[in-house]
Amino acid sequence: MERFVWRARWTIAWWLLVAGLAPTGSAAQGAEATPGPAPTPTVQRPVDDYDRGTPRSAVRGLFAACGAMDYKRAAEFLDLRRIRVTEREDVGPVLARQLCLVLDRTVWIDLEQLSDTPEGDREDGLPPRRESLAVVPTAEKPTRLFLERVPREDGVLIWKVAADTVARIPALYQEFGYGPLEEYLPKPFFEWMFLGVRLWQWIGFLLLGTISWAAAWVLTRILVRVGRTIVSQSWVPLSEDAVVVMRAPLHALLALVLFRSQVPLLALSVRSAHFVQGLTGAGIVLAVAWLLMRAVDVVARSIEERATNRQAVASLLPLGRRATKVFLAGLTLLAALQNLGFDVTSVLAGLGIGGLAVALAGQKTLEHLFGGITLVADQPVRVGEVCRIGDKIGVVEDIGLRSTRIRTLDRTVLSIPNGEFASMQIENFSRRDRIRLAATLGLRYETTPDQLRYVLVELKKLLLSHPKVSPEPARVRFAGFGAYSLDIELLAYIETSEHEEFLAVREDLFLRIMDIVAESGTAFAFPSHTVYCGADSGIDLARQQAAETQVREWRAQHRLWLPYPPEEEAAAIRGSLAYPPPGSAIS
Repeated sequence: MERFVWRARWTIAWWLLVAGLAPTGSAAQGAEATPGPAPTPTVQRPVDDYDRGTPRSAVRGLFAACGAMDYKRAAEFLDLRRIRVTEREDVGPVLARQLCLVLDRTVWIDLEQLSDTPEGDREDGLPPRRESLAVVPTAEKPTRLFLERVPREDGVLIWKVAADTVARIPALYQEFGYGPLEEYLPKPFFEWMFLGVRLWQWIGFLLLGTISWAAAWVLTRILVRVGRTIVSQSWVPLSEDAVVVMRAPLHALLALVLFRSQVPLLALSVRSAHFVQGLTGAGIVLAVAWLLMRAVDVVARSIEERATNRQAVASLLPLGRRATKVFLAGLTLLAALQNLGFDVTSVLAGLGIGGLAVALAGQKTLEHLFGGITLVADQPVRVGEVCRIGDKIGVVEDIGLRSTRIRTLDRTVLSIPNGEFASMQIENFSRRDRIRLAATLGLRYETTPDQLRYVLVELKKLLLSHPKVSPEPARVRFAGFGAYSLDIELLAYIETSEHEEFLAVREDLFLRIMDIVAESGTAFAFPSHTVYCGADSGIDLARQQAAETQVREWRAQHRLWLPYPPEEEAAAIRGSLAYPPPGSAIS
């Protein structure tokens, strides 16, 4: 006992001496060093033909064997010690195949989450030689599958699927297997695979697609017929054809919904099922967007039919329809990307960060976009109106998000970017309340002053008595002496905003002016040089005398309409002239 005590004392003294003399960084700096905990000895990864030294490598090898359909090799990753030795060679591959199918159908295992050390994860709350593989969501309750570190034939510890998990494989396969199909279909239907989908599943895709399309066609016909009946008997301002327009997108939507609901019958793998669900989800989003865009067209057409007399609404409709469709397209794109597995949040964040760059790169585009908004809000012109822009005159056909299209008088289409169009001087002809009529009449120099007075008075009477001519102002004045004529200026406003009607009224006035000039005995002058070579009958003396006599009577009665007509007489004859003239086709 005394020897043991002395030996212990000498051992402690020796270690203290070694610790005091050992060079450390802190000792070099004049500070005491505190020894840390002893490092944990590293266990070397065992050498194994199937690379079963760690949980991660074992599961990776199992998945590789399953993917190659080498179930005999996959059986090497199962702990078959509870099965009789004579049965292991036959039962092992069967159990391996069943486990591969169960895992393929039910769970997605991330290999990076599994431990890559020979000891496994010591902090998972499980026994030291046990590792969690996956949790299978069965009908009764979730079933946890385990890996276990077991001795190989030579005693080296390796990782395999635990024996108790192997015992649960038949029950799991009973729930997640192919069922009676394996009894009726040949083996190639289950062994041949393309893109992770087996042959019988490809055939199932075709059958489900055909059945879903046919069932959707029947349902669509029924729904369209019911919709037409409802629309025809309701107060909703929609035509029956509006329901028919929705048939194609409704058919596609119903077919995709029916197909998606039946996909679980195909017993796809988790990866394939996730892809199909995402793809069909994106298709449903596109079909809904198609349906909504058709609905936008139907509503816009209905509003357009009801707002035929409201030009402001009519001009807003095309731009509003396009803006709504662009908004729907943006939402559809985001929803489709989300269904396909993309991170929409990252996309939106990227758009926010790149917004400044997009704004700088698309300055002109944004300028034209806001120019279109300005045109719609301010409405200097509307669709269908006639306007002058620069030296061009035409009819506004469309106000789009980027440009405005104008049909010119030459029947060409002029496209002007909205940013430029909004900053130009626009003359709108369609919003005139009246149309100006200005003309200069040239009478021959042989016209006497009284003849000229007669013409002036009759022209004033003509303008005041015509129902389509505004009395204020309606001016007829002797303007001056031209190079070859006595010039009379005529100014009036025709009470119409329609150009065709203006042309008809102007024509009628010009014909009546010709009658007045002829009645006065004079004539219109024209550019010429008169050379008198002989006797000339001259002007009509009888009519000249009649016109002069009429003027003398007006003077005697103080009723001469120069320089202004008497208000009583002007009021008395206002609108008394027959128009359209007698004998006209529209009278």
